[in-house]
Amino acid sequence: MEKKTKKQSDEKVTKKLIELGNDVMGQLGQKKNPSVALPIRALSNIFFDEKTGLVQLGEKVSKRTYMNIAHTRKFMQTLLIAAECKKIISQNVTTSIRDLYYAIKHTIPETKENTVEDQSESDPILEDLEAALNTLRERLHLQADRKGYVAGPIMVNDRGDMIDCSKMGSSGWAIPSNVEPDLISFEKCSADFVLVIEKDAVWQRLNEDKFWRNQNCLIITGKGQPARGCRRLVNRLHNELKLPIYVLTDGDFWGYYIYSVIKQGSIKLSFLSDRLGTPSAKFIGLTTKDVEKFNIPKNVTIKLNEGDIKRGNEMMKYRWFEPKEWQDELKNMLKVGYKLELEALSAKGIRFISETYLPQKIKEKDFLP
Repeated sequence: MEKKTKKQSDEKVTKKLIELGNDVMGQLGQKKNPSVALPIRALSNIFFDEKTGLVQLGEKVSKRTYMNIAHTRKFMQTLLIAAECKKIISQNVTTSIRDLYYAIKHTIPETKENTVEDQSESDPILEDLEAALNTLRERLHLQADRKGYVAGPIMVNDRGDMIDCSKMGSSGWAIPSNVEPDLISFEKCSADFVLVIEKDAVWQRLNEDKFWRNQNCLIITGKGQPARGCRRLVNRLHNELKLPIYVLTDGDFWGYYIYSVIKQGSIKLSFLSDRLGTPSAKFIGLTTKDVEKFNIPKNVTIKLNEGDIKRGNEMMKYRWFEPKEWQDELKNMLKVGYKLELEALSAKGIRFISETYLPQKIKEKDFLP
């Protein structure tokens, strides 16, 4: 597939924005109540696609109309954001979603009403626009804060600057918000797989121990729930370089959910699952069954609370956790009544995770699907 240049991508998105504006103007010209068609981003319109292995957005669409008092404010905000995005693209600049909020915020003339009160209003509207245009916010020249780091044998071309991720010291290469192919390309990579790590502290441990060199892999951390840039990078590393993806999280329901978001995509961003999800990803740990297998001291486990138990029972009903291996693990956690943080492995020694736990898991292919 031919890679689009940045100019071609800008032209494509600009055309969509112009079509949106022309459609609204056409409705006004015909003296109709203007509306904007938006995919319904609610649980009722979300499904798990068995064929692709992704959480997908259904085909239900709603109309956001100007003359409906329940829609009027959001209708205005939708057009304001669309117009601002078109302006940003035409100026060939990139800005943050925080700057976007301030750019569209003003008091409506002859009123005391603001167009937006805070960013919690503008962010969901931006996601609506992404879904309506079938694009990424990064294609609209918008970005969020950097979150996540990479280390290992890969050479990355970052907007013309060559980055050797094997020579980034203790910090690693900071993953940009926008990692689309027209800005970030992979020039050279000799890694055998990618290890995605939930916690920054564990990533730091593995980086200091040069785990990526000993295992010939890339290590990535999303610093908790990975940002879109991190998930998109993982998606590209697999799809373009055919690298296996292994995910390492805490042994708790929240860590397991982080894994599922990397693998299947999220309910909130289901319209982007094909670009953010990596269905072939495997879960390498931590699990409750590792306590016995690796003789982890019971005194470093953490008792489940009511919130954990509720979350676990919810997750057991998710389609993407239906495989027997996952059902067994979720049931076992509820049965034993405890969870574990990755740092619990340090009870076996500071380098136990890099020298014993992960190498053994990888060698034995001890993964959950």
